[in-house]
Amino acid sequence: MKIAAGVDVGSTQTKAVLLGTNGETAMLARALTDTGANVRAAAEAAFGELCRTAGIAHSDVAFIVGTGYGRYNISFGNAQMTEITCHARGAHFLCPGARTVIDMGGQDSKAISVGANGEVLDFVMNDKCAAGTGRFLANAAEVMGIGLDQVGPLSLKAAYPVKIATVCTVFVESDILSYLAQGRKPEDILGGVHLAIAKRTVSLARRVPIEPKIAMTGGVARNCGMVAALEKVLGASVHVSREAHFAGALGAALFALERTDESFESAVWRGEHAGRSRN
Repeated sequence: MKIAAGVDVGSTQTKAVLLGTNGETAMLARALTDTGANVRAAAEAAFGELCRTAGIAHSDVAFIVGTGYGRYNISFGNAQMTEITCHARGAHFLCPGARTVIDMGGQDSKAISVGANGEVLDFVMNDKCAAGTGRFLANAAEVMGIGLDQVGPLSLKAAYPVKIATVCTVFVESDILSYLAQGRKPEDILGGVHLAIAKRTVSLARRVPIEPKIAMTGGVARNCGMVAALEKVLGASVHVSREAHFAGALGAALFALERTDESFESAVWRGEHAGRSRN
């Protein structure tokens, strides 16, 4: 069996996926750890957990591709690819018919137009501020004294979502505190927060443009309230795989697996530069 791995070092969490193939590709293990201040240590910890879970030695992994903002700090990696390319490939594997991928992470958000084979056709990225990211939601949860894992389910109970005037992470605190002072219900405030993020994200994604099927990846994909808000604004369903959080690492592992094949064509790697970045 050929074995390869992908390690996605994100700003908040580091994800890793181990794939094996013997005629059919299978996920052998996955790992998740907080990135913290030491990016290299987080990558090593995630990869070590992969090997322990699968019961293999590090030397059994034929090829390793790193991705994410900390990809160049993966000392044991064989190659690096951008998260745009890897999320497109991972999302295509999880949802073969996907043509638009919305990736919402801890510090940035992206919309990717995906081709029939999982290649990047175009993309747009919000990496200049935290609007529409996990950090935005984390700040809102902190201001309201609610656990981050609770904000999504609670937002679904909103009967009268408030209007959030800004999606700036710095100023949204004022809006939330004002609504709390008015006695508005926490669920209505959170409903408004999720809708504000969804509108911002969809506005960004329409520059790709948006085509069905739509898949969501990244850590925020685990937030059921965010998925529901996106579907409401889009007027369309959003596919969220159980492995959506690992899409970047999965895509990296798929590319790594192909690198174990001597017949692998360099054209696949040229997909790294496909699309246009329009901030």
